[in-house]
Formats: sequence, C-alpha cells, structure tokens
Amino acid sequence: MPNVNRVQTGLRLETRLLKTMKALAEYLDISVAELVEGMALHAFEGKAPFSEETLEKIAALKQVYGLDLTAEDSHKLQEDPK
Repeated sequence: MPNVNRVQTGLRLETRLLKTMKALAEYLDISVAELVEGMALHAFEGKAPFSEETLEKIAALKQVYGLDLTAEDSHKLQEDPK
C-alpha cells in the first residue's frame, strides 16, 4: 500500500448529499474522506467507483435522505440566499 500525506480541508457539500455519503461510508466501514478519495481516483481514470450492489445501497440511501440531485445537476447548484 502506498504511503501518502493527507491534509485537512474544509468542504461545503449539499446537506442531503453529505448525509448520504456519511451513511454510505458507514455501510462500507470507511471514513467519508476515504470515500471521497476513492471516488476521485476512480473518476480521474474514467472508472466507476461502485459495484452494482453498492449502487443499489446508494439508491436506497438517497431515498432515505431525499437526495434527488443527479450528475446533471452538478454544475448548476446554487445555494439558497439567507
């Protein structure tokens, strides 16, 4: 396993997305940071990060947390003004 150096970062994520990611990380027994690293590394190589079984779990978690956003929405999100 390669040695890496990690840095602390602050990410702002959509609330339902983060809840779904936290639940998925718990299901996979990894941290949210490890989940993000894995997704990014797969995406950088044009590979899908999840198995069919995991995608089914993600679909169920999205329903639990009301996450209806899709990849199509990814560059169009705007925060509600406060």
